[in-house]
Amino acid sequence: MFENGKTTILLRFLDRDEAAKPTLALEYTFGRRARGHNTPKDIAHLWELGGGISLSDLVQIPITADNVSSLSVVLVLDLSKPNALWETMERLLDSARSQVEKVCASLQKTGDSRSGKQRVLHKDYPDRELISPFPVPLLIVGSKFDIFQDFDSEKRKVICKTLRFIAHFYGASLIFSSSKSEAVMSKSRSFVNQLAFGTERPKSFSTDPSKPLAIPAGFDSLNQLGPPVTSDVDIGTLHAKNPFDLWKKVFERVFPPENTKERKELKDPAKDPQYSEPLIDSIRAQKDQELEQYKREQAKSWKSLALDP
Repeated sequence: MFENGKTTILLRFLDRDEAAKPTLALEYTFGRRARGHNTPKDIAHLWELGGGISLSDLVQIPITADNVSSLSVVLVLDLSKPNALWETMERLLDSARSQVEKVCASLQKTGDSRSGKQRVLHKDYPDRELISPFPVPLLIVGSKFDIFQDFDSEKRKVICKTLRFIAHFYGASLIFSSSKSEAVMSKSRSFVNQLAFGTERPKSFSTDPSKPLAIPAGFDSLNQLGPPVTSDVDIGTLHAKNPFDLWKKVFERVFPPENTKERKELKDPAKDPQYSEPLIDSIRAQKDQELEQYKREQAKSWKSLALDP
């Protein structure tokens, strides 16, 4: 699971009544489900990635040759932060796809008995020849619908239609969620259950931008979607390379991406503000200053040494 709001969804999926806490880099847990009376329980191994795109390299830990054949990905996007939405989606899915393809290629190259084949859509899948399905089953969750529903109606339409396109392009299911509504969380749980335990396909279906979206994979199409919402955008001026690029350019005209120069990627979680601890951070800062001072003094002492020719 990637991005904001995922811990709340995970806790509901696991039936755990506890407050959600910030995810520290990459965390592991598991869920169990009984198939029937006196039968062994199915186990789902659940890895949760925190830190957004800054820690995307960590996907190589849970995506391995041992589990790629049974792997599913759940991407949780924060609907309350649309300006970060496209980049977050693209970077995290690119990282996951790259690792899946790397593992599959390695298995095929070595002739390993474990499956190195990637997901293939059935021949009747809508727009099968025009989309680029994710190599493993994918669920996209839009979190914080309770905040999103107060957005301007036109902005809601742009976000909803764009996420529908993204989900359809990747052959993914799409669901909107909110921790403030038990009914909405229950629908999200049914979608996660299908991926984790192979339960029946969720019956929920909604494309109304004024309500939480719920679209199982294969239930949407480019024909139903139509073109991007472009009331303030002249498509002819965008010079898009392909449909995916066109939707991206239209979306980012409405929701310009965050300034990446100001928001530098944080490879060190200790420097990530979401994990701040004032007392510990002040001690760490002091130690960092002492270290820098020590390094400067050592540099001076080395320069002062007279070396033999």
